[in-house]
Amino acid sequence: MKDEDIFQDLNRLDEKDVITKKELLAILKKYGRTISPQDLMVATNLLREDGKYVQAGYREKFLETYVKYFILRIKEILNTNDDIEGNVNKELFSESLENLEHQFYKEKEDRKKNSKFPLIYTLASIFSTFINEEPIHPEGSEFPGNLKVYKKDGEFYCPVKDAQKDNPNAVCNFCLAKQTPGV
Repeated sequence: MKDEDIFQDLNRLDEKDVITKKELLAILKKYGRTISPQDLMVATNLLREDGKYVQAGYREKFLETYVKYFILRIKEILNTNDDIEGNVNKELFSESLENLEHQFYKEKEDRKKNSKFPLIYTLASIFSTFINEEPIHPEGSEFPGNLKVYKKDGEFYCPVKDAQKDNPNAVCNFCLAKQTPGV
C-alpha cells in the first residue's frame, strides 16, 4: 500500500450517497497505522525547518500548533473510538477531494524525500474537518498582527481565510472556519 492510495479509497467513499464518520475514520486509521514514530520525528523536523522562515515572534507558537495539531493528530486518529456516530458533510467532502489530492502531491514534490509528511498533513486535515468538525488551524492559532482563530456562537472564524481563497495549495478552501469579520 502506497500513501497515495488513500485517494482511491477516498474517491470510492465519495461515490456513496451518504458517508458515515465511521467509514471515513476506518480509512484514516488504515493509513495512520502506516506512520511510524520515526516518520513523525522526520515530519516534526521538516516543520522545524519550515519554521525558521516564520517571523521570530510567532515561530514557537507556529511550531507548537503544527506539531500538536498535525503531527500528534495521528495518535488521536488511531485512538478515536470506532463506534463514532454521525455523517460527513458530503458536499464539502466531495468538493475537498481534488484540493486535498493537489496539496498531497504538492507537498510530496516539495519535500523530495521519502517522507510521510504529505500523508500526515492529509490525514490531519480530513480528521479535523470531517470527524471533529473543527477548523484545520485549531482555535487559538495565531497569525501575524496578533490575530487568532476563534469560536463565537458555535462558528469558527479565521483571520486569513479569504487571503487564501485563490491559493490552490491551501487547504483553507475546505476549512470549516469563516473569515473573521472586518479583517
